Amino acid sequence: MPQTSAQTNSPQAAPGRGAAPAGRTPAPTVPPEFDALPIWKLEPAKLVAMVKDPSSTVFQKAIACKKLAFVGGKEAVQPMAALLDHPQLSCYARFGLEPNPDPSVDDVLRAALPKLKGRLQIGVITSIGVRKDAKALSLLTNLIDGADGEVAGAAAASIGMIGGMESSRVLQAALGRTKPPVFPVVARATLQCAEGLMASNRTRALDLYTHLSAETMPRPVRLAALRVLNAAGPAPEGAKKWPAPTGEAAARDKSGFLGRDR
Repeated sequence: MPQTSAQTNSPQAAPGRGAAPAGRTPAPTVPPEFDALPIWKLEPAKLVAMVKDPSSTVFQKAIACKKLAFVGGKEAVQPMAALLDHPQLSCYARFGLEPNPDPSVDDVLRAALPKLKGRLQIGVITSIGVRKDAKALSLLTNLIDGADGEVAGAAAASIGMIGGMESSRVLQAALGRTKPPVFPVVARATLQCAEGLMASNRTRALDLYTHLSAETMPRPVRLAALRVLNAAGPAPEGAKKWPAPTGEAAARDKSGFLGRDR
């Protein structure tokens, strides 16, 4: 009896069931030495031991650090801090350290900062900003004036992430002395700092926005500052007046883009 089309197309009739379709390469098997799942299932103490073990591979330590970002405590800080100068594992160590609630993380990041150079130092600078460590402000301020422009920009950005009154003073001073390519990064960091201050010190925040609205500021920063100032309404009696937008900013203001009523 001839087969119907349903019988021909049924799973039972399909040749090679369970195998890869013809012409398609089978999915590769993960080599045991690169299988992350067994490492991911380890308890914190064993993960820490793996990070500390000199015989552990780079892959094993990397996955252990990633998991310690979720389960690591104080006992995981020093073993991961020891990897901050490792060219391959530094980023994994920072990934594991940044969310760790223990305050000793801030201590080890500050201690590592002057010992590192280039990309490794930039990574630690960024982690300090993520953790909003105000105790690192003096270290970061010194780096803004360094010869490495990328490090200087990272330091300014980190200060912007830390925020607060002292950061606002540091960044405003840096606006007056830095030059491209660092200057626009300082301007953006100051903008971020001003945004963070709006809830706790609106007067200081608006003062920063006024400073950032100058013609000498990078155009995106200036437009953002003008938008906030115009949305803030008239300046209080006796305070500095918010600057009126000019040029393209003025045209956008008339359209309501900057927050002023039409």
